[in-house]
Amino acid sequence: MTSVGLPDDVSADEARRALWRRSLVVVVASQVFGGAGLAAGVTVGALLAQDMLGGESVAGLPTALFTLGSALAAFGIGRLTQRSGRRPGLAAGFLVGAAGATGIVVAAVADSVVLLLPCLLLYGAGTATNLQARYAGSDLAPARSRGTAVSVAMVSTTFGAVAGPNLVGPLGDLAESLGIPALAGPFLLAAVAYAVAGTVLFVFLRPDPFLVARSAGATPAAYAGEPEPEPAHSSGVMVGATVMVLTQVAMVAIMTMTPVQMRHHDRSLSEVGFVISLHIAAMYLPSLVTGRLVDRVGRLPMAVAAGVTLLAAGLVAALSPGDSMPLLTLALVLLGLGWNFGLISGTALIVDSTPVTTRARTQGTVDVLIALSGAGGGALSGMVVDATSFAVLSLGGGCLAVLLLPVVAWHRRARRPVAGQAGP
Repeated sequence: MTSVGLPDDVSADEARRALWRRSLVVVVASQVFGGAGLAAGVTVGALLAQDMLGGESVAGLPTALFTLGSALAAFGIGRLTQRSGRRPGLAAGFLVGAAGATGIVVAAVADSVVLLLPCLLLYGAGTATNLQARYAGSDLAPARSRGTAVSVAMVSTTFGAVAGPNLVGPLGDLAESLGIPALAGPFLLAAVAYAVAGTVLFVFLRPDPFLVARSAGATPAAYAGEPEPEPAHSSGVMVGATVMVLTQVAMVAIMTMTPVQMRHHDRSLSEVGFVISLHIAAMYLPSLVTGRLVDRVGRLPMAVAAGVTLLAAGLVAALSPGDSMPLLTLALVLLGLGWNFGLISGTALIVDSTPVTTRARTQGTVDVLIALSGAGGGALSGMVVDATSFAVLSLGGGCLAVLLLPVVAWHRRARRPVAGQAGP
């Protein structure tokens, strides 16, 4: 254990549980700030692109770029974590995201598209780190609490992520008072929030939970009184990744163009911020309940629930009158909830199916796929709306999520339930 600076008895159940709880507290604190940074791009990224680049077809470009940046960062964070632990990997990701947010503000002031594009890529590192942090809570978690551990890390994102969009108006006023375009205001918050999140992780995530688990040869099921799980079926990683990729594409495509749709109907920035804040709340706030359901009802039933919920979101968005705030809000809430179901159930499947010796690298690779799929969804969303309509985009996103059902059906036939799950 000396390789990670731990006492010899740290592998004992009580010591490991105590470290698990401490790690969760640190992750929760960092995610409050990380969520605030995440909200900036979601809320005003498409609108900023419209202002600086002109035209609706490029409105999805910021989402595409910062999700592409997220993919690159996820790959790097996964490799760095596998080598050196969660602390340096997560801290570096948030600090790169802070640098990107700062650069976006500078680009908006200078009206420089040349600077804006690479800074959107860097900003995406914060998004990747926000997602990667969910794994830090599961490194030392008992097998029957993996979904709950992931959910604790995610739910803490809610506080900053919901507050961020509701501050769009005040932040815009602050930015204009400083001679900065109003739409760049939320990125001022993102720069500070990501920097604080990275600092919290770097200073307080000690001992590193991933290094402890790896050094001890620990798995989440190794606690006394819990049965060792059967070896996970090799399809677990593929199915978990597929669940998260499909939910990401459906969510990002519809969410990206919602602010543009609202501005078409003369909604204010504050109204846009309100709807997006409820969407983000639905993405993260139900996590504690979702995590328990994933642990007790099962990974696959919750993946099915994700597909059904996203289909409902697409149908509501497609059939709603363009000027109906209540129905559009309902669609975005369902969209966030479906994403929540898919991410937590898919994450639990990934953790179930990977040994600690390769876990961080595999997690990083899967998050690369998630980010790339989000980049594709964001880039294509503007083109689809420009060529057809928001309704067609919404319906297409909902129908895409239905592909989860045959994936789950195939996985049910391919394997037996794993111990530690309440059901298949």
